[in-house]
Amino acid sequence: MAEMNTESMSYTLTVNGHAYSVYDVEPRMLLADVLRDVLRLTGTHLGCEHGVCGACTVLVDGRPVRSCLMLGAQARGRSIETIEGLAEADGTLSPLQAAFWTHHALQCGFCTPGVLMTAKHFLATHETATRQEIRDALSGNLCRCTGYQTIVDAIESLMARPGASNS
Repeated sequence: MAEMNTESMSYTLTVNGHAYSVYDVEPRMLLADVLRDVLRLTGTHLGCEHGVCGACTVLVDGRPVRSCLMLGAQARGRSIETIEGLAEADGTLSPLQAAFWTHHALQCGFCTPGVLMTAKHFLATHETATRQEIRDALSGNLCRCTGYQTIVDAIESLMARPGASNS
């Protein structure tokens, strides 16, 4: 029987533009667990823990990643954005968050962080889109409460707005 490597490691992660030191963690610790349990950035939610539901979606180098499928150590040297990084430092909502608020695009809120991070990437990579294209972009994020209509409304409301890609 092979022995499991249980040695700990330390590294630095850049999350929402800030460098964080991560000390004495197992090499197999998932990025979601590092964010939540080590860095105490609990906005990233864990749902299925199999990469299916999208609740744990964060942006790594600007692209959506399921943080339950990525090791924390794999994120070294990369830029990570979490839901905590969307609002301004003074707590002012980003245009994307404000659109979700205005369009009532959340209910229980469990899926919302992952949906917002997916939407941020979509807005950054699409100047215009049909409602179906927005739905397709959200197909990896499961929401059991909203039926997606208001989420699509919120994202669509930002499509024609100048600077929407900076949401």
